Amino acid sequence: MEDHALVREGTAELLEATPDLHVVGDCGTAEEGAELVERLAPDVVLVDVNLPGASGLALARDLARRSPTTQTLVVSAYDDHAYVVEALEIGVGGYLLKTASGRELIEAVRLVAAGVFVLDGAVSSRLSRRRREGASGRRGSDALTPRESEVLALITQGRSNKQIAAELSLGVRTVESHVSTLLAKLGAASRTEAVAHALRGESYPRSHEDGQNIGF
Repeated sequence: MEDHALVREGTAELLEATPDLHVVGDCGTAEEGAELVERLAPDVVLVDVNLPGASGLALARDLARRSPTTQTLVVSAYDDHAYVVEALEIGVGGYLLKTASGRELIEAVRLVAAGVFVLDGAVSSRLSRRRREGASGRRGSDALTPRESEVLALITQGRSNKQIAAELSLGVRTVESHVSTLLAKLGAASRTEAVAHALRGESYPRSHEDGQNIGF
């Protein structure tokens, strides 16, 4: 869902030109988007934050309730901290900035369709940098250990447990243990919620499946 026709049409052309992706529909308002998803049940829906009528995040929240099998990828010009945290708390499949390249958008759609959480590189890098500088997610008096913080930073980059294990030279079972522990410390029920907790804890305001169907 994108209210600028030129951007919407260009994005549709880019995705439709990718062999394993198929655009089933597009629209410019949240109301039209809700109807489109209910009628077409796409695998992935692209949603802009700024839409006429209800906001894109309100739409994402509605879709999470009404169409749980559809993954939502927010594609926004806004990297505002509050927007990112709200999107993650809703449980979107990913948050990508409009500064991303066409290749990055295509890969993000594929990953989100496969159930892999995607967070824009600029946002995840900011999070990783602040965590290295000493910001850590907390729940009560439980602070993440340096290793758990490393694991969480890689989760924000969309890494699987297997990929994290390879990058940190750890066993997969060890990574699974770290993930379980950090989820408990953050009071998070999922990896996406863990990233939302980490972002909320910052001190400043403000990567396949074939034949995926896409709506936006």
